[in-house]
Amino acid sequence: MEPHPDRVLIFDTTLRDGEQSPGCSMTQPEKLRMARALAELGVDIIEAGFPCASRGDWEAVNAVAREVQGPIIAGLARCVRDDIELAAKALKDAERKRIHVFLATSAIHREFKLNMAREEIVRRAVEGVKIAREYCDDIEFSPEDASRTELDFLAEVVEAVIEAGASTVNIPDTVGYTVPDEFGELFRYLRRHVRGIDKIRLSVHCHDDLGMAVANSLTAVAAGARQIECTINGIGERAGNCSLEEVVMALATRQQFFKLTTGVQTNRLYPTSRLLASITGQSIPRNKAIVGENAFAHESGIHQHGMLKNASTYEIMRPESVGMARSALVLGKHSGRHAFRDRVKQLGFELDEQELNRVFEEFKALADKKKELFDGDIEALVLRAEGGAQGPWSLVSLDLESHSGTQCNAKVRLEHIDGRIVEHLASGDGPVDATYKAIEQATGIAVTVRKFEVHAVTIGEDAQGEAVVYAEQNERSYRGSSVSTNIIEASGKALLEIINRIEQLAQSHARSGVDRRPAAARGGL
Repeated sequence: MEPHPDRVLIFDTTLRDGEQSPGCSMTQPEKLRMARALAELGVDIIEAGFPCASRGDWEAVNAVAREVQGPIIAGLARCVRDDIELAAKALKDAERKRIHVFLATSAIHREFKLNMAREEIVRRAVEGVKIAREYCDDIEFSPEDASRTELDFLAEVVEAVIEAGASTVNIPDTVGYTVPDEFGELFRYLRRHVRGIDKIRLSVHCHDDLGMAVANSLTAVAAGARQIECTINGIGERAGNCSLEEVVMALATRQQFFKLTTGVQTNRLYPTSRLLASITGQSIPRNKAIVGENAFAHESGIHQHGMLKNASTYEIMRPESVGMARSALVLGKHSGRHAFRDRVKQLGFELDEQELNRVFEEFKALADKKKELFDGDIEALVLRAEGGAQGPWSLVSLDLESHSGTQCNAKVRLEHIDGRIVEHLASGDGPVDATYKAIEQATGIAVTVRKFEVHAVTIGEDAQGEAVVYAEQNERSYRGSSVSTNIIEASGKALLEIINRIEQLAQSHARSGVDRRPAAARGGL
């Protein structure tokens, strides 16, 4: 891909660096859903994972490479032949592919992590790029911890990998240490001192440890970078990565200043953000720029007055431009299928006929329970229909008996995909505890609940409640969630989602036998 002076490529690493964020791991189906959403969003490159990290990572990268068209699909590898060969095999079916190799260059990494001299670093970097070129023409190289590397040595490494055949060189602020002025000077130094740098694309990859990932990325762009590596909602290791929605909207809103464009369909930002939050269970802070609930809310009287006169008094961008609907109240129980389909589309979701029918039936059932339906209600129904572990168990009914000062009784009736109906009665300290004990005893699968959360999806006394459960079994962590106007029912279905994942995983292991060797050390740029 030839460099273009007015175009900034968006390199999304949500599925790789983003997934390394604690609590943000994704299953293969979830990665595929996210990758398809990123393709619809219009990102240029999707870094699908680190294939050598585990068999599961390899399979996820391979599935994205096979099934997602449009963006370039990238796989990360250390400058080691085995890593690069695994990445190449995982990417072999991609319509457009890129191998991304990395090696640390800073003095602290050379001494304490790699135990390598400068000369060995240069040799390994060149060797890694040349090996990758055996499998692919599109090669990206990253000098890990570049922002803490001596400028003369960084220039030496960059020049060497360009000569070896790298078409993109990425400059990572791996630990979020740099500041804008310093980082801008780093890029200007490289452009002055590296031969051949005008023939490749310079990229930037910033972490947010000091809260400056977006600012540093924009400074790098102003200094000549033409690719930004970022993640949806800014997820990533430690404090996270440069937030895709923030950096894209900064370039779009301040286009007259930057005089640069991206290929991102900005009206897909909000639904893509919501999808990731649903998959990972990492809620979006209300005051999050661009996609938070408060991003376009105005409570101050003077602000409201200005908004009524002219929206631009207090809004530098329109909510519609990021895919956020202005209206909150949407539909009711008398609304028809056509109106429902139209509203789902306005919210940024695409459903096939079968999915639409299923969600519409759930919508009608919910409309009978609620006086008012909000956008959040529709989003919750769609996201639940698109995701979650389907079967083998489903909740048929839940009956509770509770009196003050006594234990609560819960009777569950479950149906298995094989046709079995199982009923069980259990007692607990409260309705959730009793429900969980009944479900565990009925399914024969016990877990250790580590965290339990309930929050309202929308507003009002009849708002839907979302229950999110984090649990462990056999040293493996799981997350389940469900939405209902009955929070006890939502809690039970959230646990059942975890149990379904556990049973499906056990069946998968029994069928194929999973490689249980420890995963290779993950890469961190």
